[in-house]
Amino acid sequence: MQETARVFIVPGLGNSGPDHWQTYFERMQPGFTRIEQRSWDSPDRAEWVETLAQALAGEDLSRVVLVAHSLGCATVAHWAAAYGHRIKGALLVAPSDVETAHYAAFPTTGFAPMPLARLPFPSTVVLSRNDEWVTPARAHQFAEAWGSELVDIGNAGHINTASGYGDWPAGLALLDECQPPEPLPWAVANPRG
Repeated sequence: MQETARVFIVPGLGNSGPDHWQTYFERMQPGFTRIEQRSWDSPDRAEWVETLAQALAGEDLSRVVLVAHSLGCATVAHWAAAYGHRIKGALLVAPSDVETAHYAAFPTTGFAPMPLARLPFPSTVVLSRNDEWVTPARAHQFAEAWGSELVDIGNAGHINTASGYGDWPAGLALLDECQPPEPLPWAVANPRG
């Protein structure tokens, strides 16, 4: 019998509040672990990557699944580039483009340029066609470069609380799809509904 996945939530800039889908995932699956950064409002790439690496130290990486949103996706890409570890998989939702002027208004350090090397593990990028933090073309570029499956969920904003993504059972289904072969215990019937 295979062991179940060990899921880590990787929020982006500002963390994910109580009504965010990442928090919903944690409520639905209390075994999920949130990566807690020291500074959510002035992220430093080296620090965020090291925090992720420390959280995964001692884990059986063949069981690890990362669930990242926005700047959390950039953190995962930088972690993969720095460490090259193979994990079970990653769900990368609304990866923000750290190379745009949008980030000039926020005190982020070291996230640009976005790593474009193939990820050493299976991954799925979820994109919205009207995300203010990344264009569809750039999200396609990330997915192609990373070797990720691409899931387009239409006009969904930044796929966050402000866009109506709190309770997101379809996201849990996408999580189940992104790292076969064993079905995860929280899977729901319609992954894109």
